[in-house]
Amino acid sequence: MHKTSLKWITDYLINAHPSDNVLYIQVGDPELDHKCWERPELMTEMRPLTQINATHPGTEVAAETAAAMASASLVFKKIDSTYSKLLLKHAQQLFAFADTYRTSYSISIPQVQTYYNSTGYGDELLWAASWLYLATADQSYLRYVTVQNGNAFANWGSPSWFTWDNKLAGTQVLLSRINFFGAEGISTAENLDLQMYRITAEAVMCGLLPDSPTTTSHKTDRGLIWVSPWDALQYPIASAFLAVLLATTWSVKTIYLPAFSQQPISSQFLVEYVLGNNPMEMSYLVGYGNKYPQYVHHRGASIPVDATTGCEDGFKWLNSTNPNPNLAIGALVGGPFQNETYIDSRNNSMQGEPTTYNNALIVALLSGLVTASSVVPFFA
Repeated sequence: MHKTSLKWITDYLINAHPSDNVLYIQVGDPELDHKCWERPELMTEMRPLTQINATHPGTEVAAETAAAMASASLVFKKIDSTYSKLLLKHAQQLFAFADTYRTSYSISIPQVQTYYNSTGYGDELLWAASWLYLATADQSYLRYVTVQNGNAFANWGSPSWFTWDNKLAGTQVLLSRINFFGAEGISTAENLDLQMYRITAEAVMCGLLPDSPTTTSHKTDRGLIWVSPWDALQYPIASAFLAVLLATTWSVKTIYLPAFSQQPISSQFLVEYVLGNNPMEMSYLVGYGNKYPQYVHHRGASIPVDATTGCEDGFKWLNSTNPNPNLAIGALVGGPFQNETYIDSRNNSMQGEPTTYNNALIVALLSGLVTASSVVPFFA
């Protein structure tokens, strides 16, 4: 079933990439869409398409889509080799497009800046090339992330948060595993650069250790990593996921770094916190446990199935004081404020809006914890 769900997404990405240097990246207009509150499956308003192309490039989104397709090609490699090769073909074309026309998508398409403004495209290029190396074993991709572009884009020695906008920490963990397991036929310079990725990945982990000299100050009183009020859970869940991946490198479920061997990073703490072991005594995953958000900022969940609404009259459901009539089961909301409180209000999009990148991370973390023992061979 999970492969069927993944294929539904990758089929969409294939269709969104009709030619080498064209990728459709957005359906709808955010300004117009935010003026409507109605179930998406019943919308009749115009939903314009936005594309990137050679005239209006978008390196980040092209490279990110390439990374998604390259990684997905590994999933299908043994069960549907034809489809796997098709994904890889699209990934390679998109990466070439992203690298050839280096321009930020939020410069080419300034309308997106209010919502998802990019801070740079170097991390996405490294992220895509890393996945393409894993998918193809083509040495040119390894050279790309090391001697060719490592110094320019990798920011070695400077830990960062793994987010929708910044893929560096994920790339560092990915490439540190290659450094750990070894790669055949690489030069001394390439190997040294891989070591820099590994050293930086370990620095990311040191920032998560409670008693490390470099431990992050971005925490709540309970010890939850907290960086931003918007989608606050994105940061701790992403960190825990990377910790699980690195932990499996040493074949343990809790990672220990040599200098602080008595200080584990516990991904289990984070999962328990998200699912209800927190000061609010509430699960942030809708549908899990006895108490979870009832006023999720979600159009489909807030409007009764038998209601007939247009664009503007649906706002009565946004402003209703009644709980959502429909459950968005499995939706992970943004999470708590730094004082570990949560305001369950439908208008509180800062805390109560579920996002695809939050949900992707919790699925990745839970999957990693369940199947940790199988992660090492997959990347070896």
